[in-house]
Parts: sequence; C-alpha cells; structure tokens
Amino acid sequence: MKRFSLSRFFWSRFIAVALKEFIQMRRDRLTFAMMVGIPLMQLGLFGFAINTDPKHLPTAVINTDQSEFSRTFLASLKNSGYFDLVRVTESEAEANQLIASGAVQFVVNIPLGFSRDLLRAQHPTILVEADASDPSATSNAIAALNELARSALSHDLKGSASVAAGGANAIDLIIHRRYNPEGITQYNIVPGLMGVILTMTMIMMTGLAMTRERERGTMEHLLAMPVNPLEVMLGKIMPYIFVGYIQVLLTLLISTQVFHVPIQGSLWLLLVCVLLFIAANLSVGMLFSTIARNQMQAMQMTFFFFLPSMLLSGFMFPFRGMPVWAQHLGEVLPLTHFLRLVRGILLKGNGLMQTLPHLWPLLLFMLVVIAIGLKRFKRTLD
Repeated sequence: MKRFSLSRFFWSRFIAVALKEFIQMRRDRLTFAMMVGIPLMQLGLFGFAINTDPKHLPTAVINTDQSEFSRTFLASLKNSGYFDLVRVTESEAEANQLIASGAVQFVVNIPLGFSRDLLRAQHPTILVEADASDPSATSNAIAALNELARSALSHDLKGSASVAAGGANAIDLIIHRRYNPEGITQYNIVPGLMGVILTMTMIMMTGLAMTRERERGTMEHLLAMPVNPLEVMLGKIMPYIFVGYIQVLLTLLISTQVFHVPIQGSLWLLLVCVLLFIAANLSVGMLFSTIARNQMQAMQMTFFFFLPSMLLSGFMFPFRGMPVWAQHLGEVLPLTHFLRLVRGILLKGNGLMQTLPHLWPLLLFMLVVIAIGLKRFKRTLD
C-alpha cells in the first residue's frame, strides 16, 4: 500500500481538480442557487420577519357601560400598542365565536355599571379572555394589561374621586386564559409537530421517489405503460398517504399518552383535514420531482420549502408578531393553515364551520400545485 507523501503533491493537478469542481458547480445552477438562496432567506426571515414580542393583536370589545371611564380604559389599551380594537359587539356568543375561530386574540368585557361601581369604590371587574393556545403570543400583552389596570384611569380619577374609587387598585382585572390556562408549552408545540413532520417527510419522500426512478432508469418502464400523467401522479402519491396516516396516529398517541395533550374536538374531522394536508404536501413533492434532476437537488428543494414553512407558519414564533408582508407569505403555506386546524380541533374543540376557512386554502394550494406539476410532467424522457 502506497503512503501519502507531500513530495508527490503537485499544484498543477490540485488546481485542475479544483477548477473541475468549480465548473461542475457552475453547471449545477440549482444547487448553486440553493447555496446562495438559503443563507439569504435565513438572514431575511430572522432579521425582518421574526418577532417574539407581537403587538397590534386583534381584540374584540363588549362595552355595555359606555361611560367616560370605560372609553378611557379602551383608549389606553389601544395606545399600549399591544391591542387593536377590531370588533365591538354586545353578544358574548359572537365574542366566543370570534376567539374560537382565531379572528381575535382577546375579548375585553366591560360590564354595565362599571363607572358607578368605580366611583363607589366597589372595585368593578373587567373580564379579559385571551386565546392562550399559543402562550408566547399573549404573555407580553397580558403583562401590559396588568400594568394598564393600575394606571389607565389615573388621569380621570383625581383628588377625592381617586380616593373614593380606591386609588391605583380601583379595578379588579380578571384574565381568563382560554384553551391553555396553565400556559403549557407542549399543548401548543406537540400538535404543531404533526404538521411539521408531515411537511418534511411527505415532500421529501415523494420528491426522492420520482428522481430515484429517473436516476435508475426505471422511468422508461413507467412511461411505456398505458397510463396518463394524472394516473402516474396519483399512483405515486397513494402509498405515502398511508405512511402519513401512520405518522399522524403515532403523533396523536404520543401527544395524548406522554404529553397529555387534550382532544376537545372531533378526531374524525381532524383525520379528514390531515388527508387534505398530506395531499397538498405530496403534490409539492411531485412538483419538485419534475424540476430536480437528481435526488440531491430534490432534497435541497425540500429544505428550501421547509425552512420558510417552519418560520412563517406560526410554529416556532407568533404568527401575529411578524410584519404584514411576512404574514401574507405565511398565508400561502399549507403548514400555516394546518397548524390553525389541528390546534383549533384539539385545544378549542372547533367544528366543521370553524375549520372551513382554513380548508379551502389547502384545497386551492393543492389544485394549483397539481396543475403546475401535470403541466411539467412529460411522458417521454428528455
């Protein structure tokens, strides 16, 4: 066996090999684009889109008092920057519907006779209901609420009125953390992991399956069969739907038995939503397989899609903490809607009517991607 010796090292051969690699890298434009694009995307998303202190959270108001003091308190909420008063309602049923569907993050309920009880030093209560299914999205806003309860009415209560009302402790603020009153992080993270796992595995396995056949030469046999492109795509997708359901059932079993995540809603409704989400991700994998020339490129494209899905869907960081442009990008991603579906069904007990606003974006995404994939799919080898 020959020993390696520096005396046998020739710079000319070293430079020739290095130049060959540079030329090969330049020819593989997709890989080079991934090498440049992924760092740029990470810098952009982490630098501009990620915010762990969400503000301007949508808030519904039930103000049956309609007094100077109640209006002052609501104005202080808006001025804090944490709350956007987007809906005024007199119906508690409507408010419950808004917070269950995720249309609002908070509901502020100021009861009738609030100002009268305030001036009589009877410590009137203000009920604030918070959607605590994502504790990180509400923690800072709740801390601001506690401070506002002490200082919001300080300018209106002066002199004898302040003494009569009880001074800084004039209001009893009751905060009701709904769906996750103890703020258990696993209740938010573990259901979301179901979507993350499906996104990663479904896209990667499907993308690799087609490119593997192209690399091994078995695509010729597949194309020689009397099948059309749609039949090929559906036939390739079907086995992975079964694999996806196995992953879902394992995740649900571990979630309930190990992490004690509650299941408040219908399990059958969840499984129907899972089917649509799996199909959407598999269609992405099929589309990537029509673009990638080898398995390495299919894997790179999977990570290129997976990274923004993780960061912009609300899985790792509060969705409402992101700037508007990032939220618009996140609304396109299937994982964003699936996280709302699975958390809504498991934690809030949402039914079909609450899930419909998130089902049709998944269906639309899947149909668009399938149409693009069918257009790219060719029955003859290039």
